[in-house]
Amino acid sequence: MRKVIAIGETVLDIIFKDNKPIQAVPGGSAYNAIISLGRCGVPAMFIGEAGNDRIGEMVRQYLVDNGVDASNLNVFPESKSPISLAFLNEDNNADYLFYKDHPRDQIDYVYPEINPEDIVLFGSFFAVNPVVRPQVMGFLDYARKRGAIIYYDVNYRASHRHEVMKVTPNILENLEFADIVRGSDEDFEVMYKKKDADAVYRSEISFYTKNFLYTRGKEPVELRAQGGLAKQYPVLQTETVSTIGAGDSFNAGFVYGLIKYGITRSMIEAGMSEAQWDDLLGCAQQFSANVCQSINNSVDADFAGKMRQELEEACREAEINE
Repeated sequence: MRKVIAIGETVLDIIFKDNKPIQAVPGGSAYNAIISLGRCGVPAMFIGEAGNDRIGEMVRQYLVDNGVDASNLNVFPESKSPISLAFLNEDNNADYLFYKDHPRDQIDYVYPEINPEDIVLFGSFFAVNPVVRPQVMGFLDYARKRGAIIYYDVNYRASHRHEVMKVTPNILENLEFADIVRGSDEDFEVMYKKKDADAVYRSEISFYTKNFLYTRGKEPVELRAQGGLAKQYPVLQTETVSTIGAGDSFNAGFVYGLIKYGITRSMIEAGMSEAQWDDLLGCAQQFSANVCQSINNSVDADFAGKMRQELEEACREAEINE
């Protein structure tokens, strides 16, 4: 089976409701997505760093417990793990405070084996951070040359609004590498002061990549794709407990769909059919809806078990058809 390699930051998410802590769980954008994928039976690997402390060990063990290869998780002797405080409001959306105390911000790893049609998932400020940019850029270049599909989640927080100009060249390079880009209305308001899907796609995305997913919280997901395809996908209605990890799980579901439905890079480059996009967005929406039903950052065990079974059946069927 094809594998997924995620590269990104790690944090300990401490979640508050009514100003009281109610949960603490390892997190990070790409990290949350790879945990969901590992739970669902997808061969998964994470590249990143953690502190040399109890939180760092939690981060590492959580990967292992969820079936994710943690051999490229770097632990630096003098570092402390980052912490994120997430305050849920009355709509169960979160405002964040981040605390980070790393004496050196860098990742040190040997490139993992990447085969054609494997999938690389990356994003957030980690993907544009000048301090780790040489390593991220080198890895993306390596992955592209090895024939991987590259999925970029922009995920640019308001806390980095003042750094947009400085990191814009890195954002543009990421867009050039990406086969598929996802971003939220909040991301593009921060980066470009634009909140219209068509305006963002025409002026900021389409020159670099033709495949664009634009999420807007409870509002329909907007798709703009190769061949001029433009479509809306209503968000699945669900009882929301927390939206933390909703976008990360959306990414995981989309990547899961790429494997389940046998989508290759050549298919993406040629232009996928509307039916194929429907399948992929269906998976993304299911994953996102599931994570909103709990206080956790990734899909729950029951849902993951069902997805694991469906993936195994799809892979068996693909082998028979070959």
